[in-house]
Amino acid sequence: MTTHHRPSVLRAPEEHPESHLPAQIQRLARPRPLLKAQALAFLRFERPRLDAAERFLSDFGMQVVSRSSQSLVMRGSGPAPAIYVATQGRKARYVGAAFVVPAGTDFAPLIAEAGAVALPHTAIPGGGRGVSLVDPAGNEVWLIADWAQQSPLPQRAATHEAINQPGQTRRVNQTVRTPIAPAAIARLGHVVMQTVDFHAMAHWYMRYLGLIPTDVQYLADGSPALCFFRLDLGAQPADHHTVVIAGGLENKYEHSAYEVLDIDALGQGQQVLRANGHQHLWGIGRHVLGSQLFDYWLDPDGFEFEHYTDGDVFTADHETHYVPFELGYLWAWGADVPPDLVPKKSLGTAIKAVMLLKRGLLNWRRLQLLDRVTATRPRPWL
Repeated sequence: MTTHHRPSVLRAPEEHPESHLPAQIQRLARPRPLLKAQALAFLRFERPRLDAAERFLSDFGMQVVSRSSQSLVMRGSGPAPAIYVATQGRKARYVGAAFVVPAGTDFAPLIAEAGAVALPHTAIPGGGRGVSLVDPAGNEVWLIADWAQQSPLPQRAATHEAINQPGQTRRVNQTVRTPIAPAAIARLGHVVMQTVDFHAMAHWYMRYLGLIPTDVQYLADGSPALCFFRLDLGAQPADHHTVVIAGGLENKYEHSAYEVLDIDALGQGQQVLRANGHQHLWGIGRHVLGSQLFDYWLDPDGFEFEHYTDGDVFTADHETHYVPFELGYLWAWGADVPPDLVPKKSLGTAIKAVMLLKRGLLNWRRLQLLDRVTATRPRPWL
């Protein structure tokens, strides 16, 4: 793997709260929300090899709920009836995400304004009622109300509850011996998507899911290009991001992330996945925006999956912040970002850019600014 040279002087991210935003930085316009999602429920995929998918996901730390020749449903140790749903398909593809909305939600406004279609009760793992929408990138988005929760699965005690630190010894006459087992997934944390129309996609998710921008990353001309969105749970703390939307040259699933108990689960999970022959991508390290400890893997069809722990949480009144769109803000420490995660110039990307220019979804100036981001050698901050 090619490593990137680290600078002799490292700098912290340049952050701007929205209330004190420099004139050259453009605010991300926020529409009035039609409703407010409460949780990211599960993701849906089509997979040509359900056996391979089941093996990877089991080693990754999920539990099988149901399996047939045509479908696979997996859960975590939390109360959600499902966090991953796959159906048999001719090719591997991301279908979309399902979100929980408040009990008793009236879906009529969504049906009238967004063309939502009612879901059959049997389509929803765990039951409930809901509707299906299609976002601007073509992803199916399910909104589910009255989703029955199940009994959580048992987990070991977190090791950080008895951590020894200088001057503070909580663990005396005891040892740390975590089991050699997959990192038990507690829940689905977030999904990251790339889109050719950043503003349309961001507006859609804020309007129909009530998402709040936590951190907005902007290009050199001050225009927003990537946003970390959190749920609006009022005074209840919500993850730094549940949905991430990034502007780019294609509509695609980037990765999804699943919370594990602690740093030992992260490390032991990596050991198990390596031993079982799965493809490691990046980690262990700590992100900057969101602060979570991370470890990335590729499933048999090349989809990215992240284990994480110790992420930031914010209440709804926390102010949106703006930071430059630089790859170096991906991580604070750990191995340098692998080349596979940095977009590469190729004939294929050139063709995609030309098509977007012809369709008016991209202009030369924005293309140059996006190219400048990916051309810059990524460096971590400290």
